[in-house]
Amino acid sequence: MSVATLNTSISYLKGVGPSRADLLKSELGIFTFNDLLHFFPNRYIDRTQFFKINQLQQNTAEIQIIGKITHIKTVAQKKGSRLVATFIDETGSMELIWFRGAKWIKDTLKVNTPYVIFGKLTYFNGLFSMPHPEMELLVDYKKNLRTAMQPVYPSTEKLTNKGITNRVVSKMIQTLFEEVEGRFTETLSDEIIQKFHLLSKSEALLNIHFPQSHDLLTKAHNRLKFEELFFIQLQLIRKKLIRKSKIKGYNFEKVGAYFNYFYKNNLPFDLTNAQKRVLKEIRKDIGSNAQMNRLLQGDVGSGKTIVALLTILIALDNGFQASLMAPTEILATQHFNAIKELLVGMDLNVKLLTGSVKTKERKLIHQQLESGELHILIGTHALIEDKVQFKNLGIAIIDEQHRFGVEQRSKMWHKNDLPPHILVMTATPIPRTLAMSAYGDLDISVIDELPPGRKEIATAHRYDSNRLSVFKFLKDEIAKGRQVYIVYPLINESEAMDYKDLMDGYESISREFPVPKYQISIVHGKMKAEDKEYEMQRFIKNETQIMVATTVIEVGVNIPNASVMVIESAERFGLSQLHQLRGRVGRGAEQSYCILMTSFKLSADAKIRLETMVKSSDGFYIAEVDLKLRGPGNLMGTQQSGVLNLKIADIIKDNVILKTARILAIELLTKDPSLSLPENRYIKTAYLEISKKSTIWQNIS
Repeated sequence: MSVATLNTSISYLKGVGPSRADLLKSELGIFTFNDLLHFFPNRYIDRTQFFKINQLQQNTAEIQIIGKITHIKTVAQKKGSRLVATFIDETGSMELIWFRGAKWIKDTLKVNTPYVIFGKLTYFNGLFSMPHPEMELLVDYKKNLRTAMQPVYPSTEKLTNKGITNRVVSKMIQTLFEEVEGRFTETLSDEIIQKFHLLSKSEALLNIHFPQSHDLLTKAHNRLKFEELFFIQLQLIRKKLIRKSKIKGYNFEKVGAYFNYFYKNNLPFDLTNAQKRVLKEIRKDIGSNAQMNRLLQGDVGSGKTIVALLTILIALDNGFQASLMAPTEILATQHFNAIKELLVGMDLNVKLLTGSVKTKERKLIHQQLESGELHILIGTHALIEDKVQFKNLGIAIIDEQHRFGVEQRSKMWHKNDLPPHILVMTATPIPRTLAMSAYGDLDISVIDELPPGRKEIATAHRYDSNRLSVFKFLKDEIAKGRQVYIVYPLINESEAMDYKDLMDGYESISREFPVPKYQISIVHGKMKAEDKEYEMQRFIKNETQIMVATTVIEVGVNIPNASVMVIESAERFGLSQLHQLRGRVGRGAEQSYCILMTSFKLSADAKIRLETMVKSSDGFYIAEVDLKLRGPGNLMGTQQSGVLNLKIADIIKDNVILKTARILAIELLTKDPSLSLPENRYIKTAYLEISKKSTIWQNIS
């Protein structure tokens, strides 16, 4: 069977035709023979057992019976009519019922001819009936490629309504096997198949669609999952190796005066071992003649900014400029203020560029960038505008990367002849399994310890009925001179309900914490930017003790004096959001608290989320739980929800297979980078075929 034949359009498969082909394309994304071949069942039904009518019981199981139809009648009902057939075997009789398509079905039924029927039973007025049974003539049943376990394929309402049932799909796949005589090109080498005791590609495909036994079905699953994850890893790792060998980067040879002065005089605290390790990894990259593309993960408060600043100073020591891009104006301004303060006494020109910078200042920034007078530019998306031109950008740092699209990041590449080194930072911990897949083409560094002196945030779950005691606790904290956040969920900024929740909450807090003894700030998405900024500043200056807000404060507000985070309707938040919000407190030396307020009505998932938050402050553990609850697509955010688009593997449940596939892909490419050895010929053919069609580069950041 040549691969080209598998690329044949699905409309040419016997029994499909143009209109069915259009449905398969639009509903299931099946365009070719190969797509249909890799359209896998999502469950299996055991069809080994037959029942007699006198053995039937009232339960929800799907069962099959051999018998024949003796009578057919059409019964009028309120809307249209239903079709009723009397079905008998040697032990008794029952009814078969169709509520839709009565006329069409009536014409296809044969009386007094043996059938195999399959479906769920209903019981009414002492009589069993089976609505919309699957039916097959006994002679056809005996002829067909048949297995003990019948596959059930994913479907849609539209397909069912148009008569493309599970049996029709199964029949199409059977026809496909007959047309290609069950011979499929192998995609893995003999060595891999033997080493991991895998089925051949042909055996695996046959047993996934028509399992010959439970054991062979398990082996087919393992083979196809391994193959899918192996080729994803092969693509990612090969992309990384090509980038390292082909994409040249600036070589920062020296660590000079700026770095050394800062390290000796301005470093606010000793670096943790994790920060030192990460810095070493970065220095190795930027001194290697290849372009750095590194993801720096670290929980809120782990000291990523210091690592970023030290990297910037190395670029400056080598005569280059640096940029730092953040997703919001608040966060960009905060980075700017923090870095200015850290660089005090050093003769460095640092500027902030955001949407609200005035034209005159903007022009000056553009001029100084192009002349090289400006050393460090910090800002928002404004940094990637075409008119922002650097003299020689050596490093581009991107904070909270999941807030930026891939194309926005790639614009930073084109600011120079050679691409700058890229350091992507995130405080949203990415579980190892997801990092290996979604970020497998980046080098990854992790800061996994907090600076000394940071106390763990005490987290508690309280119900709405405990509100008065929570208010008393807040008053005690404010009396000690501390500040408090009270955050309300924001599902969608236009949702009236969210706004109402916030305003109702604000009113009840105002009653409980009256002026002039207490001052309250309020921040939400409907406010003008300048009003938001004004309220933020009042809270930063400690003119207000309580900040009532929606999740606009989730990323990057740094107020060391705020020691309590109250999250209202905490059950409506995802785990990573709860963890991010909790990270807004605990910035100072005082003990900090996070209080999760909920109603008594909680789903099973919500209970797990709340228990996880109370139990752990480890961002990576929390991210693993989140991944299990939500799956990889949702974890990446909607703009990347198709991440990896896996057909059979699951990166959470199959993470052992994923790790094995990754190690194997690295070994293989280290030994044979261009896949040109004869034993890897099948792998190379499959790799080139997948790379042609695959959208992995769009899916992967």
